Amino acid sequence: MNIPFLGDLLDLPAGVTRPTWVVLDVTGTYPERQPTRPIAALLNKADTVEALSAKAEKLAEADWLHGVLVRISEFTAAPATAHAIHEVLRRLSEKKRTVAYVPQLTMTALIAASGAKEIAAPESADVLLGGFATEPTYLGAFLKKHGIEFENLRIKEYKAALTRFSQDHMDDANREQLSAYLSGLEAAWATDLAAGRGVSEAEALAWLDADLTSAQGALDAGLIDRVAYEDELIGPGTRPLAAVIDLLMPKKPSDPKAGRVAVVSVVGSIVTGKSKNNPLPLPLLGGPMAGSDTVVAALRHAKEDKATKAIVVYVNSGGGSALASDLMHREIATSEKPVVVVMGEYAASGGYYLATHADKIVASPYTLTGSIGVVSGKPVTQEFNQRQGFRPERVGRDRALMYSPSRPYTDEERTHIEKGIAEVYDRFVTRVAEGRDLSKERVNELGRGRIWSGHDALELGLVDELGDLHRGLQLARELADLPADAPSWNATPKKQGPLPEFVQEASQAAQVGVWPFGNERVLTWFDQEVKVR
Repeated sequence: MNIPFLGDLLDLPAGVTRPTWVVLDVTGTYPERQPTRPIAALLNKADTVEALSAKAEKLAEADWLHGVLVRISEFTAAPATAHAIHEVLRRLSEKKRTVAYVPQLTMTALIAASGAKEIAAPESADVLLGGFATEPTYLGAFLKKHGIEFENLRIKEYKAALTRFSQDHMDDANREQLSAYLSGLEAAWATDLAAGRGVSEAEALAWLDADLTSAQGALDAGLIDRVAYEDELIGPGTRPLAAVIDLLMPKKPSDPKAGRVAVVSVVGSIVTGKSKNNPLPLPLLGGPMAGSDTVVAALRHAKEDKATKAIVVYVNSGGGSALASDLMHREIATSEKPVVVVMGEYAASGGYYLATHADKIVASPYTLTGSIGVVSGKPVTQEFNQRQGFRPERVGRDRALMYSPSRPYTDEERTHIEKGIAEVYDRFVTRVAEGRDLSKERVNELGRGRIWSGHDALELGLVDELGDLHRGLQLARELADLPADAPSWNATPKKQGPLPEFVQEASQAAQVGVWPFGNERVLTWFDQEVKVR
């Protein structure tokens, strides 16, 4: 941060030996934790919620500090992340005066800012309070125009993972579930803003229909506390955080004999094999992938570690491979140590499957979860091949080439696949029923591929409480009878093989294909392209 008028740290007003206010920047996407994979960690330049929380804790304990100015600018994090930052600022506000400076009054920026005691915005602030919405693009007609159709076999009507490819429009079931999900997000937004601004939830919701267009209008409505530019909020005793790092007291080490909590991350599409990253910018298939071999090995490492007394599994995934999800679930279900699952932006389909037998499930009110359903399918390029002069020739058993895109499924093959996904769905429903103490009939009512917000999932019994990773760690310590300050550590697989880990990771990344699920076509997967605005 470059604020020239702050001056040198030592150039403080007469009689002042230490800064009285600190400026804390909150900008960017804010992943929850630092990546555990070496290459990803090396390349990751973004600040994390974990790091922000550690800074806030140190500021809270600085007895020389009066207040913190939180600059929330160019904030592009998802609502679930914004809520976690809201909680960081709320905890800081219990010990220090906090003022959030917000040049762009957006839905997500206000979630985060409402954790501070006061909110200020410049006179020229952008005011973008249109509520939440999403706009998926359907490719069915486009693909068909180019000779490609998409087989989409799913259980059940709400399972929308492949509908963007198989249909040319949104069906009624998907529109219903997305509308309900977005309503849940707005209810959660109203809860956060009401608590932070000291108004009722009805008053907070009314701000979305108030046609607010300026900072002055937001002030008149009670949404913010002050219209001011940044220089009007900063005094001579204010310094940026970087200038006062040496003044912050290091955290006292906790008793190592008391035990610790392991954190295992499941981020990205769930696949069999090792975790990797697909660098290709493909819809649904690009980005990080959580491999069952890697996650299971990390869980076993945590279970075998004598100092570890509890495990937190952080999930930010729309699921993927049904097999991989079940293998992760099994490792959690057989743990003798308490396991708490914490849900991030997504914990849907396979991302929910693996969580069902955790001792506790914690979700953000903005989490997209549920999607208890199964899908299978393939693109069919028969007409495309004819147009382009491609001529696949088959030799051997047709069943062996069932998933080939060169022709549609036969009726017999379709019946075979439907039988298989019905078995997987029944297993999924059984896992949820057993883990959440619900009847299978009730789980089927909540399932059928339908998504839920964390806000609604709590009322339905699919999660135990609302919170973030900080709360998940608290809960894990409580379940294991650990002290409140017991340390946590990122559990990864034990080191294996002669090659350095970053070399192994680069080799695995090079093996990623366009279809990341290997030979599997039965998926507990949710289309993650639900980006709210």
